[in-house]
Amino acid sequence: MTAILKVDTIQDTSGNNIINESSDTITIGASGDTINLASGAMNNLGITMADQWRITAAHSGSGYITANWERADTDNPGLIGSAMTQSSGLFTFPSTGSYQVTFVTDCDADSANVSRITAQISVSTDGGSSESSAASAADSAEAGYRASTTVTALVNVNNTSNVKIKVGVFGSAENFNANGNTAYTRTGITFIRLGDST
Repeated sequence: MTAILKVDTIQDTSGNNIINESSDTITIGASGDTINLASGAMNNLGITMADQWRITAAHSGSGYITANWERADTDNPGLIGSAMTQSSGLFTFPSTGSYQVTFVTDCDADSANVSRITAQISVSTDGGSSESSAASAADSAEAGYRASTTVTALVNVNNTSNVKIKVGVFGSAENFNANGNTAYTRTGITFIRLGDST
């Protein structure tokens, strides 16, 4: 015998909603609740957004990278959910949330040593009118050699119109390039949504 229970809301003995369904949206728990999985249970929800962008041509010298961006599109990149968007290197998030942003650079020095090449993630909270550094890392390159950096920041995107990011490379000298390629990532950004915004 098959039994079906049809309800929109399940409450605890104090009358607090435990599970609620409204307009095809299911809400488990309420603000301030802690939701645990039993030992051995699996969460099949997983990460709901992962995106990757790269530059397709070299960026020369110091500055924010504003051109030649493309979304990774070769070798089965494994993108999940809604894509980031960008305009002149200013990236907009598809939804609110807490995001891990990882910026990797592959730079080379031309004719002279560059003692410091800094990769930087900057965050704007006013729609891109101003920004501040959220994370940076540096390496050096001798003439004719490469420098590689990876820098990561957690970004609280509580408003998709206001919170945006951009990345750049800044050197102690200008005779260097951040390398790009359209077939694979040399200099690029990975975005992963980890959970809800705070």
